[in-house]
Amino acid sequence: MPAPLTLPLTLRTLAALSLVAIAALAIALASGSVQVGLRDVASALIGDNLAEGAAIVRELRLPRALAAFGVGGLLAVAGALMQVLLRNPLADPYVLGISGGAAVGALVAMTVGATVLTGPAAFAGALVSTLVVFALARAHGERDAWSPTRLLLTGVVVASGWGATIALLLTLAPAAQLKGMVYWLLGDLAGASAPLASLVVLGITLAMSLFIARDLNALAHGAPDAAALGVRVPRVSLALYALAALATAAAVTTAGNIGFVGLVVPHAVRLAIGNDQRLLLPACALVGGTLLVVADTGARTLVAPLEVPVGVITALIGVPAFLWLLNRTR
Repeated sequence: MPAPLTLPLTLRTLAALSLVAIAALAIALASGSVQVGLRDVASALIGDNLAEGAAIVRELRLPRALAAFGVGGLLAVAGALMQVLLRNPLADPYVLGISGGAAVGALVAMTVGATVLTGPAAFAGALVSTLVVFALARAHGERDAWSPTRLLLTGVVVASGWGATIALLLTLAPAAQLKGMVYWLLGDLAGASAPLASLVVLGITLAMSLFIARDLNALAHGAPDAAALGVRVPRVSLALYALAALATAAAVTTAGNIGFVGLVVPHAVRLAIGNDQRLLLPACALVGGTLLVVADTGARTLVAPLEVPVGVITALIGVPAFLWLLNRTR
């Protein structure tokens, strides 16, 4: 079991990560086709309408930066929870087909021209995928009902089915809508103008995960050891799946499919601070949010006035980072 955490160490770690997150948000608000000084950014945030670029900062960049932070935090926390649930270090938020269901819902809305319903349709698709995996993975009358192996195999099969449906929708889509669909599938924060939902879901997911953090520490060592310590393994596993599904659905609904954040961030944080979920989960939220804010800032500034899908940037960062972490672990 992890050693007891000392409050000063926890506070110092989270305070340092919070300062880095604030710095990343400040840079995101100042960067763009119109450069805004940090002093003007601060003035705009406190309500000074005369500050240079005040409207750009408050109405365009701030909602997008906060949405990026919320989505990054959701993906990182969901990845950490999935790795505990499946006892598999390669698990990520998309492994159980949730993102595939969300993608199908969003693409159907785009295909019929109901672009304003893209978000609700994506969330509905994620919910349908979650219920399908729950139903198919249930082993009636068996002791391993909803076991990690059954969940993983069922999720992989369901994700393959969603992948085939996505390919069919892209094939049949009108040419005028195809580019928007591809951008959404690659991850795009350009339309993320309402960050409150992702931030609220992040707070709820993090609070509920910390409430059962001691059980998660036991479960990370395996179901038999956790059961021996008094953990109700089936109940905790279902709670883990529900929280990870909620976090993933909210993230995909806000920004589409953004890879590697939920895979790389938990690994990097675990190597840096250990595997105690009481510190790991909030640290993952801060690091994941910071990473996506930085990636989104690069996505809209590196080749301006063109904008790169943020999922491309996270992949370019995530692939070498994960290979380096893998080599260091070995």
